[in-house]
Amino acid sequence: MKICVIGSGYVGLVAGTCFAESGNNVICVDVDEAKIEGLKKGIIPIYEPGLKELVLRNCEEGRLSFTTDLAYAVKESLVNFIAVGTPPGADGSADLQYVLSVARSIGQHMDGFKIIVDKSTVPVGTADKVRVAVAEELDRRGAALEFDVVSNPEFLKEGAAIDDFMKPDRVVIGCDDVRTAEIMKELYSPFMRKSNRLIVMDVRSAEMTKYAANAMLATKITFMNQIALLCDLMGADVMAVREGIGSDSRIGYDFLFPGVGYGGSCFPKDVKALAKTAEECDYDFILLKAVEEANSRQKKVLSDKIQARLGNGGAKPLAGKTIAIWGLSFKPRTDDMREAPSVTIIERLLEMGAAVRAHDPEAIKEAKKIFGDRITYSTNQYDILKDADALAIITEWNEYRNPDFERIGNLLVQKLIFDGRNLYLPNRMKQAGFEYLPIGRNGKVCSELV
Repeated sequence: MKICVIGSGYVGLVAGTCFAESGNNVICVDVDEAKIEGLKKGIIPIYEPGLKELVLRNCEEGRLSFTTDLAYAVKESLVNFIAVGTPPGADGSADLQYVLSVARSIGQHMDGFKIIVDKSTVPVGTADKVRVAVAEELDRRGAALEFDVVSNPEFLKEGAAIDDFMKPDRVVIGCDDVRTAEIMKELYSPFMRKSNRLIVMDVRSAEMTKYAANAMLATKITFMNQIALLCDLMGADVMAVREGIGSDSRIGYDFLFPGVGYGGSCFPKDVKALAKTAEECDYDFILLKAVEEANSRQKKVLSDKIQARLGNGGAKPLAGKTIAIWGLSFKPRTDDMREAPSVTIIERLLEMGAAVRAHDPEAIKEAKKIFGDRITYSTNQYDILKDADALAIITEWNEYRNPDFERIGNLLVQKLIFDGRNLYLPNRMKQAGFEYLPIGRNGKVCSELV
């Protein structure tokens, strides 16, 4: 099948590459000439395990190509995926200017029946707006051409996007036309060989499904973070609580790891957008507002713990202190720092007067765009520990799970670790002589209960 994917960012590049891997002829389009030229040379603009190898192979075999020429790509393709950004506006609503701009461009250049697929995360009703934008351009041209608009939200986890696409939990197709639905089924059939996980529904329900899924997961994470804070106050162990509630099949263990708050390109943006959509319908979605507020507070928990333990009062309570940071990306196996908790934590530490040193396996380049020379970076996770007053763990990269604790203890001024991801066992850390401050694992009992 001939496909074009307009937008060669995270979603577009992964989708286009995986469609090519299943035998389709795919043209990836982007307005960024430097990005396209880099992709032609095999330079991948994002870090995603396994993606570079797939891009190189499919380019070599002629199934995948890159261009800035949208008109050419649209004319060559039956299925046109829109995979451009939908950043949050000032009020939290999704900004559809790029989606609608692409829709108008498709209307200007299409020369026959086209299927236009919203792959970007968009609010309910976007397909209708895309349909109007395309129709207006066709009217201007006096062209009576058929087209259909489909909602096909992505459900990719950064760090596991290739597997998620090739072996999906489900594929949601929002479509109102039987012919188009059959074409979309054919397109996704290579990924359904073991079992059919393709769900066809109306367009608006498909648009809502994406937001509802991310809002549910964000709520689950936030609930567990709130339980962790309560555990700290009441002397309970949140990891034992997780095991206790996760064993209930109605709840499950996924997304029940407490930490320093969620981040990334999806959850923060989609929670805001869904709450804004509800507001536009005169519905007060108080649960999502609480999730957003609680997550914002959670990003401050680790820096608050550091201040409480090492601060010495005054406007700059951490002046003269050096904090070593392990982990900058919002999650492991990606270099993405959008809405990353590390940004909030480090900014607060700097405001308190601390010197910050940071290590991350992949995100240092992105971090330099945010912090510049205000912090120190190293590609060696141990180098940043020498004479630091404490180690703070923000992202749960595998490299941090079984470190050389003796070496850590010898390098730090004192054996003090603030663990925002609960990577280690408190009893073992105590036996090794560390003062270990995780999330929700070793708090003091409330005085009211003594």
